[in-house]
Amino acid sequence: MSQRIVIDPVTRLEGHAKITIYLDDAGQVTDARFHVTEFRGFEKFCEGRPLWEMPGITARICGICPVSHLLASAKAGDRILSVTIPAAATKLRRLMNLGQIIQSHALSFFHLSAPDLLLGMDSDPQKRNVFGLIAAQPELARGGIRLRQFGQEIIEILGGRKIHPSWAIPGGVREPLSEAGRTQIQSRIPEAKTTILDALDRFKRLLQDYEREAQTFGNFPSLFMGLVTSDGLWENYDGCLRFVDSAGNIIADKLDPTRFQEFIGEAVESYTYLKFPYYRPLGYPDQKDRCRLDSGIYRVGPLARLNICTRIGTEIADRELSEFRDRGGGTVLSSFFYHYARLIEILASIEQIELLLDEPQVLSPKIRAEAGINQLEGVGCSEAPRGTLFHHYKVDENGLMQKINLIIATGQNNLAMNRTVAQIARHFIHGAEIPEGMLNRVEAGIRAFDPCLSCSTHAAGQMPLHVQLVGGDGSVVNEVWRD
Repeated sequence: MSQRIVIDPVTRLEGHAKITIYLDDAGQVTDARFHVTEFRGFEKFCEGRPLWEMPGITARICGICPVSHLLASAKAGDRILSVTIPAAATKLRRLMNLGQIIQSHALSFFHLSAPDLLLGMDSDPQKRNVFGLIAAQPELARGGIRLRQFGQEIIEILGGRKIHPSWAIPGGVREPLSEAGRTQIQSRIPEAKTTILDALDRFKRLLQDYEREAQTFGNFPSLFMGLVTSDGLWENYDGCLRFVDSAGNIIADKLDPTRFQEFIGEAVESYTYLKFPYYRPLGYPDQKDRCRLDSGIYRVGPLARLNICTRIGTEIADRELSEFRDRGGGTVLSSFFYHYARLIEILASIEQIELLLDEPQVLSPKIRAEAGINQLEGVGCSEAPRGTLFHHYKVDENGLMQKINLIIATGQNNLAMNRTVAQIARHFIHGAEIPEGMLNRVEAGIRAFDPCLSCSTHAAGQMPLHVQLVGGDGSVVNEVWRD
Protein backbone atom coordinates (compact mmCIF):
# COMPACT_ATOMS: atom_id res chain seq x y z
CA MET A 1 0.00 0.00 0.00
CA SER A 2 1.50 3.34 -1.00
CA GLN A 3 1.67 6.08 1.61
CA ARG A 4 1.89 9.85 2.13
CA ILE A 5 3.92 12.10 4.50
CA VAL A 6 2.69 15.62 5.29
CA ILE A 7 4.87 18.38 6.84
CA ASP A 8 2.55 21.11 8.07
CA PRO A 9 3.55 23.83 8.84
CA VAL A 10 7.02 24.53 7.38
CA THR A 11 9.01 26.72 9.80
CA ARG A 12 11.51 29.60 9.63
CA LEU A 13 9.99 30.94 6.40
CA GLU A 14 7.89 34.04 5.79
CA GLY A 15 4.34 32.72 5.34
CA HIS A 16 2.33 29.49 5.68
CA ALA A 17 2.98 26.23 3.82
CA LYS A 18 2.82 22.48 4.05
CA ILE A 19 4.63 19.65 2.27
CA THR A 20 3.16 16.33 1.14
CA ILE A 21 5.46 13.43 0.31
CA TYR A 22 4.05 10.41 -1.55
CA LEU A 23 5.42 6.88 -1.06
CA ASP A 24 4.91 3.72 -3.11
CA ASP A 25 4.08 0.28 -1.74
CA ALA A 26 7.76 -0.33 -0.97
CA GLY A 27 7.99 2.87 1.11
CA GLN A 28 10.07 4.74 -1.47
CA VAL A 29 9.32 8.37 -2.33
CA THR A 30 7.52 8.78 -5.65
CA ASP A 31 6.64 12.48 -5.53
CA ALA A 32 6.41 15.56 -3.27
CA ARG A 33 4.38 18.76 -3.32
CA PHE A 34 4.96 22.13 -1.71
CA HIS A 35 1.59 23.70 -0.84
CA VAL A 36 1.11 27.38 -0.07
CA THR A 37 -2.16 27.62 1.79
CA GLU A 38 -2.59 31.40 1.94
CA PHE A 39 -4.99 33.40 -0.20
CA ARG A 40 -3.76 36.08 -2.62
CA GLY A 41 -5.81 39.26 -2.80
CA PHE A 42 -3.85 42.46 -3.43
CA GLU A 43 -4.43 42.40 -7.18
CA LYS A 44 -8.18 42.46 -6.61
CA PHE A 45 -8.66 44.98 -3.83
CA CYS A 46 -6.27 47.47 -5.49
CA GLU A 47 -8.69 47.81 -8.40
CA GLY A 48 -10.18 51.31 -8.40
CA ARG A 49 -7.33 52.86 -6.37
CA PRO A 50 -5.40 55.85 -7.84
CA LEU A 51 -2.07 55.02 -9.50
CA TRP A 52 -0.23 57.41 -7.15
CA GLU A 53 -1.30 55.33 -4.12
CA MET A 54 0.03 52.05 -5.50
CA PRO A 55 3.67 52.26 -4.27
CA GLY A 56 2.49 52.93 -0.72
CA ILE A 57 -0.19 50.20 -0.86
CA THR A 58 1.91 47.47 -2.45
CA ALA A 59 4.80 48.14 -0.06
CA ARG A 60 2.41 46.75 2.60
CA ILE A 61 2.39 43.37 0.84
CA CYS A 62 5.42 42.38 2.87
CA GLY A 63 7.22 43.57 5.99
CA ILE A 64 10.49 41.96 4.91
CA CYS A 65 10.86 43.29 1.37
CA PRO A 66 8.52 46.34 1.15
CA VAL A 67 11.16 48.27 -0.80
CA SER A 68 11.03 45.75 -3.65
CA HIS A 69 7.32 46.36 -4.19
CA LEU A 70 7.71 50.08 -3.63
CA LEU A 71 10.27 50.35 -6.44
CA ALA A 72 8.58 48.00 -8.91
CA SER A 73 5.32 49.88 -8.39
CA ALA A 74 6.96 53.30 -8.82
CA LYS A 75 8.63 52.08 -12.03
CA ALA A 76 5.28 50.90 -13.41
CA GLY A 77 3.99 54.40 -12.58
CA ASP A 78 6.94 56.00 -14.43
CA ARG A 79 5.85 54.09 -17.54
CA ILE A 80 2.25 55.24 -17.26
CA LEU A 81 3.36 58.86 -16.81
CA SER A 82 5.81 58.35 -19.74
CA VAL A 83 8.61 60.11 -17.87
CA THR A 84 12.35 59.62 -17.53
CA ILE A 85 13.01 60.26 -13.87
CA PRO A 86 15.95 62.51 -12.81
CA ALA A 87 19.33 60.79 -12.59
CA ALA A 88 19.58 61.53 -8.87
CA ALA A 89 16.25 59.77 -8.26
CA THR A 90 17.48 56.69 -10.13
CA LYS A 91 20.64 56.57 -8.01
CA LEU A 92 18.71 57.01 -4.77
CA ARG A 93 16.21 54.27 -5.69
CA ARG A 94 19.17 52.03 -6.50
CA LEU A 95 20.76 52.92 -3.14
CA MET A 96 17.61 51.97 -1.25
CA ASN A 97 17.35 48.68 -3.15
CA LEU A 98 20.94 47.80 -2.19
CA GLY A 99 20.06 48.50 1.46
CA GLN A 100 17.02 46.23 1.03
CA ILE A 101 19.17 43.40 -0.37
CA ILE A 102 21.58 43.68 2.59
CA GLN A 103 18.90 43.63 5.28
CA SER A 104 16.84 40.83 3.70
CA HIS A 105 19.82 38.59 2.88
CA ALA A 106 21.23 39.14 6.39
CA LEU A 107 17.88 38.10 7.88
CA SER A 108 17.78 34.97 5.71
CA PHE A 109 21.33 33.85 6.44
CA PHE A 110 22.02 34.89 10.03
CA HIS A 111 18.56 34.56 11.57
CA LEU A 112 16.88 31.76 9.58
CA SER A 113 19.52 29.47 8.06
CA ALA A 114 22.68 29.90 10.14
CA PRO A 115 21.21 27.86 13.04
CA ASP A 116 21.06 24.83 10.69
CA LEU A 117 24.46 25.47 9.16
CA LEU A 118 26.44 26.39 12.27
CA LEU A 119 24.68 24.31 14.95
CA GLY A 120 24.04 21.30 12.70
CA MET A 121 21.06 19.88 10.81
CA ASP A 122 20.66 17.18 13.47
CA SER A 123 21.27 19.40 16.51
CA ASP A 124 18.69 19.82 19.28
CA PRO A 125 15.64 21.44 17.61
CA GLN A 126 14.91 23.33 20.84
CA LYS A 127 18.22 25.18 20.46
CA ARG A 128 18.41 25.26 16.66
CA ASN A 129 17.27 28.87 16.31
CA VAL A 130 18.68 32.40 16.47
CA PHE A 131 18.80 32.28 20.29
CA GLY A 132 20.82 29.08 20.17
CA LEU A 133 23.12 30.76 17.68
CA ILE A 134 23.54 33.77 19.98
CA ALA A 135 24.49 31.43 22.84
CA ALA A 136 26.93 29.38 20.73
CA GLN A 137 28.53 32.08 18.58
CA PRO A 138 27.65 35.49 20.05
CA GLU A 139 30.07 37.56 17.94
CA LEU A 140 28.80 36.12 14.65
CA ALA A 141 25.17 36.55 15.71
CA ARG A 142 25.79 40.13 16.84
CA GLY A 143 27.54 40.91 13.55
CA GLY A 144 24.61 39.51 11.57
CA ILE A 145 22.09 41.56 13.54
CA ARG A 146 24.11 44.75 13.03
CA LEU A 147 24.54 43.97 9.32
CA ARG A 148 20.79 43.77 8.91
CA GLN A 149 20.47 46.97 10.93
CA PHE A 150 22.85 48.68 8.46
CA GLY A 151 20.55 47.84 5.54
CA GLN A 152 17.51 49.02 7.49
CA GLU A 153 19.23 52.31 8.39
CA ILE A 154 19.82 53.07 4.70
CA ILE A 155 16.10 52.55 4.07
CA GLU A 156 15.20 54.76 7.05
CA ILE A 157 17.61 57.56 6.11
CA LEU A 158 16.13 57.75 2.61
CA GLY A 159 12.50 56.88 3.26
CA GLY A 160 11.94 58.11 6.81
CA ARG A 161 11.15 54.66 8.21
CA LYS A 162 12.69 51.18 8.17
CA ILE A 163 9.52 49.35 7.12
CA HIS A 164 6.91 50.37 4.55
CA PRO A 165 8.46 53.69 3.46
CA SER A 166 6.18 55.56 1.04
CA TRP A 167 9.14 57.30 -0.55
CA ALA A 168 9.42 56.22 -4.18
CA ILE A 169 6.56 57.53 -6.32
CA PRO A 170 5.71 57.63 -10.02
CA GLY A 171 8.14 60.18 -11.42
CA GLY A 172 10.92 59.85 -8.83
CA VAL A 173 11.24 60.00 -5.04
CA ARG A 174 9.79 62.27 -2.35
CA GLU A 175 12.94 63.38 -0.49
CA PRO A 176 16.62 63.79 -1.43
CA LEU A 177 19.56 62.36 0.50
CA SER A 178 21.10 64.81 2.99
CA GLU A 179 24.84 65.29 3.54
CA ALA A 180 24.40 64.06 7.13
CA GLY A 181 22.60 60.96 5.85
CA ARG A 182 25.39 60.20 3.42
CA THR A 183 28.00 60.57 6.17
CA GLN A 184 26.04 58.28 8.48
CA ILE A 185 25.84 55.52 5.85
CA GLN A 186 29.53 55.88 4.97
CA SER A 187 30.51 55.55 8.63
CA ARG A 188 28.95 52.07 8.83
CA ILE A 189 30.56 50.62 5.69
CA PRO A 190 33.88 49.37 7.21
CA GLU A 191 32.11 47.36 9.92
CA ALA A 192 29.61 45.91 7.42
CA LYS A 193 32.41 44.87 5.09
CA THR A 194 34.34 43.17 7.91
CA THR A 195 31.24 41.27 9.03
CA ILE A 196 30.38 39.91 5.61
CA LEU A 197 33.95 38.89 4.78
CA ASP A 198 34.09 36.98 8.07
CA ALA A 199 30.76 35.29 7.30
CA LEU A 200 32.00 34.31 3.82
CA ASP A 201 35.14 32.72 5.27
CA ARG A 202 33.10 30.76 7.80
CA PHE A 203 30.65 29.55 5.17
CA LYS A 204 33.41 28.37 2.84
CA ARG A 205 34.97 26.38 5.68
CA LEU A 206 31.56 24.75 6.34
CA LEU A 207 31.12 23.53 2.77
CA GLN A 208 33.16 20.37 3.36
CA ASP A 209 30.73 19.40 6.15
CA TYR A 210 27.71 19.78 3.90
CA GLU A 211 28.78 17.95 0.76
CA ARG A 212 25.75 15.63 0.99
CA GLU A 213 23.34 18.56 1.34
CA ALA A 214 25.02 20.38 -1.54
CA GLN A 215 24.45 17.30 -3.70
CA THR A 216 20.80 16.78 -2.71
CA PHE A 217 19.32 20.24 -1.98
CA GLY A 218 17.81 21.18 -5.31
CA ASN A 219 20.79 20.09 -7.39
CA PHE A 220 19.39 19.70 -10.91
CA PRO A 221 19.51 21.35 -14.34
CA SER A 222 17.23 24.32 -14.94
CA LEU A 223 17.21 27.71 -16.57
CA PHE A 224 18.24 30.83 -14.61
CA MET A 225 16.78 34.31 -15.13
CA GLY A 226 17.46 37.84 -13.90
CA LEU A 227 18.38 41.39 -14.84
CA VAL A 228 21.83 42.30 -16.21
CA THR A 229 23.27 45.58 -17.44
CA SER A 230 23.76 46.24 -21.15
CA ASP A 231 27.31 44.86 -20.67
CA GLY A 232 26.08 41.74 -18.91
CA LEU A 233 27.09 42.83 -15.40
CA TRP A 234 25.23 42.02 -12.16
CA GLU A 235 22.18 44.29 -11.87
CA ASN A 236 19.57 44.86 -9.19
CA TYR A 237 17.38 47.77 -10.30
CA ASP A 238 17.30 48.25 -14.07
CA GLY A 239 18.66 46.65 -17.23
CA CYS A 240 17.44 43.82 -19.45
CA LEU A 241 16.48 40.22 -18.73
CA ARG A 242 18.73 37.28 -19.53
CA PHE A 243 18.08 33.52 -19.47
CA VAL A 244 20.94 31.01 -19.28
CA ASP A 245 20.75 27.22 -19.23
CA SER A 246 22.43 24.81 -16.83
CA ALA A 247 25.57 24.72 -18.98
CA GLY A 248 25.89 28.51 -18.85
CA ASN A 249 24.71 29.08 -22.42
CA ILE A 250 22.77 32.29 -22.94
CA ILE A 251 19.49 31.20 -24.52
CA ALA A 252 17.75 34.61 -24.47
CA ASP A 253 19.30 38.02 -23.88
CA LYS A 254 18.53 41.74 -23.86
CA LEU A 255 14.84 41.04 -23.25
CA ASP A 256 12.70 44.07 -22.45
CA PRO A 257 11.13 43.42 -19.00
CA THR A 258 8.01 45.35 -20.03
CA ARG A 259 7.34 42.62 -22.60
CA PHE A 260 7.58 39.79 -20.05
CA GLN A 261 4.35 38.18 -21.23
CA GLU A 262 6.10 37.16 -24.45
CA PHE A 263 8.53 34.89 -22.60
CA ILE A 264 7.01 34.19 -19.17
CA GLY A 265 3.82 32.15 -18.88
CA GLU A 266 1.83 31.57 -15.68
CA ALA A 267 0.16 28.29 -14.66
CA VAL A 268 -1.85 27.23 -11.63
CA GLU A 269 -2.29 23.91 -9.83
CA SER A 270 -5.23 22.89 -7.66
CA TYR A 271 -3.15 22.03 -4.57
CA THR A 272 -1.61 25.48 -3.91
CA TYR A 273 -2.36 29.20 -4.14
CA LEU A 274 1.15 29.94 -5.40
CA LYS A 275 1.36 30.37 -9.18
CA PHE A 276 3.84 28.52 -11.41
CA PRO A 277 5.56 30.93 -13.84
CA TYR A 278 7.59 29.20 -16.58
CA TYR A 279 9.71 30.09 -19.60
CA ARG A 280 7.06 30.27 -22.29
CA PRO A 281 9.17 29.19 -25.34
CA LEU A 282 9.85 25.79 -23.70
CA GLY A 283 6.36 25.37 -22.27
CA TYR A 284 4.97 24.42 -18.87
CA PRO A 285 6.49 21.16 -17.64
CA ASP A 286 3.99 18.68 -16.31
CA GLN A 287 4.97 16.52 -13.35
CA LYS A 288 6.74 13.82 -15.33
CA ASP A 289 8.64 16.30 -17.52
CA ARG A 290 10.23 18.45 -14.81
CA CYS A 291 13.54 16.60 -15.05
CA ARG A 292 13.90 17.31 -18.76
CA LEU A 293 16.62 19.74 -19.74
CA ASP A 294 14.32 21.42 -22.23
CA SER A 295 11.48 22.14 -19.81
CA GLY A 296 10.44 25.70 -18.97
CA ILE A 297 11.47 25.50 -15.29
CA TYR A 298 13.73 28.38 -14.24
CA ARG A 299 15.19 29.80 -11.03
CA VAL A 300 15.57 33.43 -9.93
CA GLY A 301 17.27 35.17 -7.00
CA PRO A 302 20.89 35.27 -5.77
CA LEU A 303 21.97 31.95 -7.34
CA ALA A 304 20.42 32.89 -10.68
CA ARG A 305 21.87 36.42 -10.66
CA LEU A 306 25.39 35.10 -10.10
CA ASN A 307 24.89 32.47 -12.81
CA ILE A 308 23.68 34.88 -15.48
CA CYS A 309 26.10 37.80 -15.07
CA THR A 310 29.53 37.99 -16.65
CA ARG A 311 30.88 39.65 -13.50
CA ILE A 312 29.68 41.89 -10.67
CA GLY A 313 31.80 44.95 -11.37
CA THR A 314 33.38 45.55 -7.95
CA GLU A 315 36.81 44.31 -6.90
CA ILE A 316 36.25 42.06 -3.88
CA ALA A 317 32.86 40.71 -4.97
CA ASP A 318 34.29 39.75 -8.36
CA ARG A 319 37.06 37.85 -6.62
CA GLU A 320 34.47 36.00 -4.53
CA LEU A 321 32.35 35.33 -7.63
CA SER A 322 35.32 33.68 -9.33
CA GLU A 323 35.90 31.41 -6.33
CA PHE A 324 32.15 30.66 -6.12
CA ARG A 325 32.18 29.44 -9.71
CA ASP A 326 35.32 27.39 -9.14
CA ARG A 327 33.75 25.67 -6.13
CA GLY A 328 30.42 25.12 -7.91
CA GLY A 329 31.83 23.90 -11.21
CA GLY A 330 31.01 26.89 -13.43
CA THR A 331 27.27 27.38 -13.61
CA VAL A 332 26.22 26.45 -10.08
CA LEU A 333 23.18 24.13 -10.04
CA SER A 334 22.79 23.24 -6.35
CA SER A 335 20.20 25.34 -4.53
CA PHE A 336 22.27 24.85 -1.36
CA PHE A 337 24.58 27.47 -2.88
CA TYR A 338 21.82 30.09 -2.61
CA HIS A 339 23.28 30.77 0.87
CA TYR A 340 26.75 31.33 -0.59
CA ALA A 341 25.37 33.56 -3.37
CA ARG A 342 23.41 35.57 -0.81
CA LEU A 343 26.60 36.42 1.12
CA ILE A 344 28.40 37.47 -2.07
CA GLU A 345 25.47 39.72 -2.97
CA ILE A 346 25.67 41.41 0.43
CA LEU A 347 29.33 42.13 -0.25
CA ALA A 348 28.54 43.38 -3.76
CA SER A 349 25.82 45.66 -2.37
CA ILE A 350 28.18 47.17 0.22
CA GLU A 351 30.80 47.86 -2.45
CA GLN A 352 28.25 49.41 -4.80
CA ILE A 353 26.85 51.59 -2.01
CA GLU A 354 30.37 52.84 -1.31
CA LEU A 355 30.77 53.82 -4.97
CA LEU A 356 27.31 55.40 -5.25
CA LEU A 357 27.87 57.62 -2.21
CA ASP A 358 31.04 59.04 -3.76
CA GLU A 359 28.97 60.46 -6.65
CA PRO A 360 28.05 64.16 -6.03
CA GLN A 361 24.76 63.65 -7.88
CA VAL A 362 23.29 61.59 -5.01
CA LEU A 363 22.82 64.86 -3.07
CA SER A 364 20.99 66.63 -5.89
CA PRO A 365 17.58 68.12 -4.95
CA LYS A 366 16.25 67.40 -8.47
CA ILE A 367 14.50 64.13 -7.71
CA ARG A 368 11.06 64.17 -9.31
CA ALA A 369 9.49 64.54 -12.78
CA GLU A 370 5.92 65.84 -12.86
CA ALA A 371 3.42 64.47 -15.40
CA GLY A 372 -0.14 63.22 -15.79
CA ILE A 373 -1.54 60.01 -17.24
CA ASN A 374 0.01 59.55 -20.68
CA GLN A 375 -0.33 55.78 -21.13
CA LEU A 376 -2.96 53.33 -19.90
CA GLU A 377 -0.59 50.44 -19.20
CA GLY A 378 2.83 50.08 -17.56
CA VAL A 379 5.20 47.39 -16.26
CA GLY A 380 7.73 47.93 -13.47
CA CYS A 381 10.53 45.42 -12.94
CA SER A 382 13.43 45.27 -10.48
CA GLU A 383 15.42 42.68 -8.57
CA ALA A 384 13.99 41.87 -5.14
CA PRO A 385 16.31 39.99 -2.74
CA ARG A 386 14.56 36.74 -3.71
CA GLY A 387 14.52 37.39 -7.45
CA THR A 388 12.98 39.33 -10.29
CA LEU A 389 9.75 41.16 -9.46
CA PHE A 390 7.14 42.41 -11.96
CA HIS A 391 4.27 44.85 -11.38
CA HIS A 392 1.91 45.12 -14.36
CA TYR A 393 -0.77 47.84 -14.19
CA LYS A 394 -3.65 48.98 -16.40
CA VAL A 395 -5.39 52.28 -15.58
CA ASP A 396 -8.22 54.40 -16.98
CA GLU A 397 -7.87 58.00 -18.23
CA ASN A 398 -8.11 59.26 -14.64
CA GLY A 399 -5.32 57.01 -13.40
CA LEU A 400 -7.62 54.62 -11.50
CA MET A 401 -6.40 51.03 -11.42
CA GLN A 402 -8.33 48.72 -13.74
CA LYS A 403 -6.17 45.59 -13.61
CA ILE A 404 -3.09 44.51 -11.61
CA ASN A 405 -0.86 41.48 -12.01
CA LEU A 406 2.12 40.82 -9.78
CA ILE A 407 4.73 38.16 -10.58
CA ILE A 408 6.71 37.51 -7.42
CA ALA A 409 10.15 35.94 -7.15
CA THR A 410 8.97 33.14 -4.86
CA GLY A 411 6.38 32.11 -7.43
CA GLN A 412 9.02 31.94 -10.14
CA ASN A 413 10.97 29.49 -7.95
CA ASN A 414 7.85 27.40 -7.28
CA LEU A 415 8.63 24.62 -9.78
CA ALA A 416 12.20 24.43 -8.50
CA MET A 417 11.09 24.34 -4.84
CA ASN A 418 8.70 21.44 -5.54
CA ARG A 419 11.45 19.54 -7.26
CA THR A 420 13.88 20.32 -4.42
CA VAL A 421 11.52 18.86 -1.81
CA ALA A 422 11.14 15.67 -3.89
CA GLN A 423 14.91 15.34 -4.33
CA ILE A 424 15.62 15.71 -0.61
CA ALA A 425 12.79 13.35 0.32
CA ARG A 426 14.03 10.64 -2.06
CA HIS A 427 17.46 10.85 -0.48
CA PHE A 428 16.50 10.95 3.20
CA ILE A 429 13.10 9.17 3.52
CA HIS A 430 12.80 5.38 3.38
CA GLY A 431 9.56 4.07 4.86
CA ALA A 432 6.82 5.71 6.88
CA GLU A 433 8.98 7.08 9.67
CA ILE A 434 9.84 10.82 9.71
CA PRO A 435 13.14 11.37 11.59
CA GLU A 436 13.50 14.91 12.93
CA GLY A 437 16.74 15.40 10.99
CA MET A 438 14.93 14.53 7.75
CA LEU A 439 12.10 16.91 8.59
CA ASN A 440 14.61 19.68 9.15
CA ARG A 441 16.43 18.93 5.89
CA VAL A 442 13.21 19.14 3.89
CA GLU A 443 12.50 22.51 5.51
CA ALA A 444 16.09 23.63 5.00
CA GLY A 445 15.82 22.79 1.30
CA ILE A 446 12.92 25.22 1.01
CA ARG A 447 14.68 27.74 3.26
CA ALA A 448 17.62 27.84 0.84
CA PHE A 449 15.33 29.68 -1.60
CA ASP A 450 14.34 32.13 1.19
CA PRO A 451 10.73 32.08 0.00
CA CYS A 452 8.41 34.88 1.06
CA LEU A 453 4.99 33.26 0.95
CA SER A 454 3.09 36.17 2.45
CA CYS A 455 4.65 38.27 -0.28
CA SER A 456 3.78 35.91 -3.09
CA THR A 457 0.23 35.19 -2.02
CA HIS A 458 -0.42 38.35 -0.04
CA ALA A 459 -1.75 37.04 3.25
CA ALA A 460 -0.86 38.01 6.81
CA GLY A 461 0.23 35.74 9.63
CA GLN A 462 3.07 33.56 10.81
CA MET A 463 4.52 30.48 9.20
CA PRO A 464 4.15 26.99 10.65
CA LEU A 465 5.06 23.59 8.95
CA HIS A 466 3.01 20.40 8.44
CA VAL A 467 4.52 17.26 6.82
CA GLN A 468 2.15 14.48 5.75
CA LEU A 469 3.07 10.96 4.57
CA VAL A 470 0.44 9.58 2.18
CA GLY A 471 -0.02 5.98 1.08
CA GLY A 472 -0.92 4.79 -2.40
CA ASP A 473 -4.58 4.50 -1.45
CA GLY A 474 -4.65 8.16 -0.40
CA SER A 475 -4.66 7.51 3.34
CA VAL A 476 -2.40 9.50 5.67
CA VAL A 477 -0.02 7.05 7.33
CA ASN A 478 2.04 9.56 9.31
CA GLU A 479 2.24 13.31 9.84
CA VAL A 480 4.03 15.82 12.02
CA TRP A 481 3.45 19.48 12.85
CA ARG A 482 5.81 22.21 13.90
CA ASP A 483 4.35 25.40 15.43
